[in-house]
Amino acid sequence: MEQNKQQNKDFLGTEPIGKLLVKLAVPTVAAQIINMLYNIVDRIYIGHIRGTGALALTGVGVCMPLIMIVSAFAALVGNGGAPRAAIFMGKGESKTAEKILGNCFSLQILISLILTALLLILGKPFLLAFGASENTIAYADSYMKIYALGTLFVQLTLGMNAFITTQGFAGTGMLTVLIGAVLNIILDPVFIFGLHMGVRGAALATILSQAASCIFVVSFLFGKKTKLRIRKENLSLKGEIILPCILLGSAVFVMQSSESVISVCFNSSLLKYGGDIAVGAMTILTSVMQFALLPLQGLGQGAQPIMSYNYGAGNKERVRGAYGLLLKTSLTYSLLLWLAVMLWPAFFASIFTTDGEMITFTAHALRIYIAGMGIFGIQMACQMAFNALGDAVSSIVVAVMRKFVLLIPLIYLVPLVYTADKTTAVYLAEPIADVLAVTFTSVLFFFRFRKALQKMDEVPGGRKEVQAQ
Repeated sequence: MEQNKQQNKDFLGTEPIGKLLVKLAVPTVAAQIINMLYNIVDRIYIGHIRGTGALALTGVGVCMPLIMIVSAFAALVGNGGAPRAAIFMGKGESKTAEKILGNCFSLQILISLILTALLLILGKPFLLAFGASENTIAYADSYMKIYALGTLFVQLTLGMNAFITTQGFAGTGMLTVLIGAVLNIILDPVFIFGLHMGVRGAALATILSQAASCIFVVSFLFGKKTKLRIRKENLSLKGEIILPCILLGSAVFVMQSSESVISVCFNSSLLKYGGDIAVGAMTILTSVMQFALLPLQGLGQGAQPIMSYNYGAGNKERVRGAYGLLLKTSLTYSLLLWLAVMLWPAFFASIFTTDGEMITFTAHALRIYIAGMGIFGIQMACQMAFNALGDAVSSIVVAVMRKFVLLIPLIYLVPLVYTADKTTAVYLAEPIADVLAVTFTSVLFFFRFRKALQKMDEVPGGRKEVQAQ
């Protein structure tokens, strides 16, 4: 009986890696795809509002930088704390892992309250700075005022769900997102069209759906089925517990929050060179890119508990095997999606709008914007592996390199070089940055991963390696 309990507890260190990755990654990828529906379904319905759909879609697209920032703060805490909790679980230090969980829960509540106040007070000035025009600001402001009220639900759902997945409860993590997504799909048409609330209805449907997911997440982590439980004695914030989590989560935070900065840069440049239609197309381009990035993040989140647990347990070959499988799977997915978008760009554009001019414009822009997406699976696999192994510095470096060192300058530099079509030149900055970033990340990962594996041999008292399966 005791032996069976121990085997069940140690399944991250004993089950065949391929079977384990499927078991953990399928629900997390499904959860990420479902999570896309929160914003993408909103955009699909909004884009089909009769008469004002194109402008309303552009207005909601301008809200995306602020929404990305909210999600980034959830990732800062959740994606920083969850891998560290898994590493301590691998070491057999469950009490320390629970302290990390409790501290992260408290910090997310604190951050949520601050963000809510800022969004309600400064939301409209932010939107105007982020590319809203006099034609679209009314739609953007209406959506953002309501969305801001649900910040706490978004934070706890996204951030705390990482702690559910990292314990191996990937199915529960998927169910968390599924509850909210299904509710959102049901409520969107009711509020948008049935009650004639327009973009305000889309925002209200989103926060009510996130509230339902939040209740489920918090109830699970306070309940008896979880291995790590939120306990009252662990809620008091302690620097030695929370600061390493913030440092590790900084890479994902930079990666996600920088999307908002990049969105502002893209929107301001596109508004200058191409007008509202170019900004509206960018909303669709961003949505399509989510089809690539979020499932890749789901794959990484599925592999993260395996790598983190076995890194803490000293099982070097299982760490290497898990990363190798993650890389192959991620690259295959990114190549297949790239091929599909390149072959049928108008189909992807037509999902979000019925406006013929917008579809034609966006189809052309899509082929340019996602030209480098085929190899992006390499970037995401390395990024998630850095995070899983607790290598905060390397994670931050590759995130900063792609977004701030490469992409943002290129958004402004490429139109100066390719002057024949400056709108196209702005979109072209994305694939150039992707290719350069993947090259840099691959070289850095080769050296850092080898060093991490060598370091495992030096850890006293570490477990003997087990053969990767």
